[in-house]
Amino acid sequence: MTYSLLGRCARTGQFGAAVTTSSLAVGARVQHVAPRIGGVLTQHRTDPRLGPRGLELLAGGCSAEEVLAALVASTPDHKWRQLACIDAQGRTAHFHGAAVKPAMNAVHAKDCVTLGNILANDGVPAAMAAAFLESEAEPLAERLMRAMEAGEAAGGEGRPVISAALLVMEREVFPLVDLRVDLAPEAISALRTLWDAYSPDVQTFVTRAVDPNAAPNPG
Repeated sequence: MTYSLLGRCARTGQFGAAVTTSSLAVGARVQHVAPRIGGVLTQHRTDPRLGPRGLELLAGGCSAEEVLAALVASTPDHKWRQLACIDAQGRTAHFHGAAVKPAMNAVHAKDCVTLGNILANDGVPAAMAAAFLESEAEPLAERLMRAMEAGEAAGGEGRPVISAALLVMEREVFPLVDLRVDLAPEAISALRTLWDAYSPDVQTFVTRAVDPNAAPNPG
């Protein structure tokens, strides 16, 4: 009961992911992103071990398709897994295990892949991809948020979501954006509120880390 997406901003080199579900702590389990390398989604009966493994393969030069083939081959329980990957060139791939429950779908578009299972309808990932493409001039985090909102507007999943997360990596080893909502009756709306509040200070937090002398004083 999860829908998610991976995205790349060719202009800035950022990679990011957003995800929501009707269970707790989705941001700690599903999305795995590394700067200048790409990202991996692992969901349905989620195995978080597959995310770091996929990032290691991407860092070693494997394409998105090669990463997913290796991940599927490495786990005997692949029938339960729903996976997606984006590599440094923006190439994407996905995998639906035989036991993944419908409605499910995946959609590939320029610099993104969207993924879902136990959805209200199989058009949700397409709505997400369309919103991501239509907002190309916006920051990556905003594009990911709009995609999540479009997925919800298209029907979302069959049960109310209570957990959502937004993750963007740029150049540093720490996230540019890492926002999470749990046990919220309207998780995507709550994540939007967090992002709108956080977005004016995104670069300030980076400056405090890498060049504290240049950082503005706290208000």
